[in-house]
Amino acid sequence: QVQLVDSGGGLVQPGGSLRLSCAASGLTLSRRAMGWFRQAPGKEREFVSAIAWSGGSTSYADNVKGRFTISRDNVKNSVYLQRNSLKPEDTARYYCAATPKYGGSYAYTGPSLYEYWGQGTQVTVSS
Repeated sequence: QVQLVDSGGGLVQPGGSLRLSCAASGLTLSRRAMGWFRQAPGKEREFVSAIAWSGGSTSYADNVKGRFTISRDNVKNSVYLQRNSLKPEDTARYYCAATPKYGGSYAYTGPSLYEYWGQGTQVTVSS
């Protein structure tokens, strides 16, 4: 069974940090680009960050640049999102996603390019 398992969410104060993890089972992340998306209540799902399969190319939404860092470990079959200087507007459910195999040359930003999705992990930034 193919699964992407998101974890690392929780409650954090403004200015704090959290690292999200996404572990794959039944699926190898090699040759796949990986992305993180988020969805806040009443809003559409939005792109946060992505990384090409090699790790050599990354992309970020403008509102997280300089605060979030995406990384991956293809040996551990995992991808991570380090989030610093968190703001209340970062509150959302965060989802990791994987492209089809051999479709990972670039850090794609469009959700339609991703084939597999995690169940999401809730992040709440509040004092």
